[in-house]
Amino acid sequence: MSWWSRLIGGGSDRDVRPQRLDYLSEALALERQGDYDAALTSYRLALRDKPDDARVLQNMAIAYSRTGRQDEAIRSYRRALEVDPQLAGAHYGLAFLLLKRGDADGGSQHLAKFLANPPADDGAAQWIAHARQTLDQLAHGDAPGRAPGTAPDAGASAGETA
Repeated sequence: MSWWSRLIGGGSDRDVRPQRLDYLSEALALERQGDYDAALTSYRLALRDKPDDARVLQNMAIAYSRTGRQDEAIRSYRRALEVDPQLAGAHYGLAFLLLKRGDADGGSQHLAKFLANPPADDGAAQWIAHARQTLDQLAHGDAPGRAPGTAPDAGASAGETA
């Protein structure tokens, strides 16, 4: 309907249907471009629509990790696990953030939970092997290594969702 029709009363507001933006898809696209701050804004908007979306919370935690905001990442992972206690990627990411902070017990607990219910997709094998290796190193008192294919300060991305 044209603005003219609306002005003279030819239509109503119920004829106008606003389109809902897919903030999660937008955030993932922004992350692929390396714009993590803009992605975080989109994740926040997605949470406004669905405050208990574990996928959004997990991806938000990954973006926080990649921008060096470990406290916020930990909070997001924990919130995601409140919503979905079986969320493997959140256990994995949280485990390595806790280990980075020196919390070997917390890290071990989340690695064990990750391994109890690992992702079933084809790309998960390297993350499962890394979690097992890290858990074994922790059991022997060794310092754990970083995630496969990541830079020293990069956030863990096992279980990254779309």
